[in-house]
Parts: sequence; structure tokens; C-alpha cells
Amino acid sequence: MAKRRIKRATRKSKSSRRASASNHAKLPKHGITLVVLLRARMGHEPFLEAELRALIPPTRKEEGCLQYDLHRAADGSGGFLLHEVWESREHHTAHTKTDHFLRWNARKDALLASREATFWTQIL
Repeated sequence: MAKRRIKRATRKSKSSRRASASNHAKLPKHGITLVVLLRARMGHEPFLEAELRALIPPTRKEEGCLQYDLHRAADGSGGFLLHEVWESREHHTAHTKTDHFLRWNARKDALLASREATFWTQIL
């Protein structure tokens, strides 16, 4: 009886791995990923988070936005990470000209201790 349970569990884990592998999508040829690491000024964490949260709904509706996710540092250090995936660099450039981005851009310096942004292209 125990052997059957192990075989069933093994079958389930193999099928779930296949399912997640087949759900992985390749980016478009000119797709771009942007990773932005932000650190709030001391005491400004809630304000920074509010500003970053406000960017999410309008950005996700933009043409060419494939993914736009906000993460908080698990260690409570006031760090945030934006993980953005765009159909092309041109789509990201258009994003930087939207009202909601320009509003953020005007306020960010008062909230940030540091910001680092890196563009990435998908290999596999």
C-alpha cells in the first residue's frame, strides 16, 4: 500500500513539473525585462510603498506591458523590487511618458535613499 502512495505522489510531482514547464512563455523577440531595486529613505517606507502600489494598476493596462510586479524585501530593510516585463524597449519608453509615471518621477527623489535599474534580455 505504501508503494502505491509513493508512486502516485511521484506521478503528481512529475506531471506538475511538466505543466509548469509548458506554461513558461518565451518573451517576444524584442522583449525586455527591467529589474528596479529601490531603498526607501529612513521613515519613508510606507509612503514609498503607497507610491509604488499606485503605479501598478495603470501600468498593467498599458500596451506592451506583459508583467509588472512589486516585491518587498523579506528582511524588513525598506527595500522594494519592481520586476517589469515589456514587449519591447519602445513600450517601456512609452511607459516613461505616461501621466502616472511622470507623477512618480516627480516624487521619487523625496522618498528614495537609492535606486538601481537594470535591463535584461531573455536567453531561454
